[in-house]
Amino acid sequence: MNALNMARTAYNPVTTPLRTPRSTEYEAFARVTRKLRMARDGNDTTLPMLAGALHENRRMWNFFAASVADAANELPNHLRAQIFYLAEYTTEHSRRVLKGQADIDALIDINTAMMRGLRQDEGTT
Repeated sequence: MNALNMARTAYNPVTTPLRTPRSTEYEAFARVTRKLRMARDGNDTTLPMLAGALHENRRMWNFFAASVADAANELPNHLRAQIFYLAEYTTEHSRRVLKGQADIDALIDINTAMMRGLRQDEGTT
């Protein structure tokens, strides 16, 4: 691109949409849930792949648990409590999945439900 073209496009309006906190949370859930599904459905399902997907899911849920535990969080108390409980459940269920005592589907279902909720909330604000 030559200097003239660069000068012409330098002040064009930005076409990249801005992300809202909800859309960022949705994308985090989508990315992690995709990895959980790949670990479940993949032909090459290995323990490292499963452990990695579970670890990322737990990290995400730990982040949300810390966020809702913060007194400055403006979500309603009942919703904060529900999210915190889901984070605890996710940690415990992940342990059971790694031990072969449970399947990964419950974690995928929880994340998918959260994504649906975030999508609905996004449409109402």
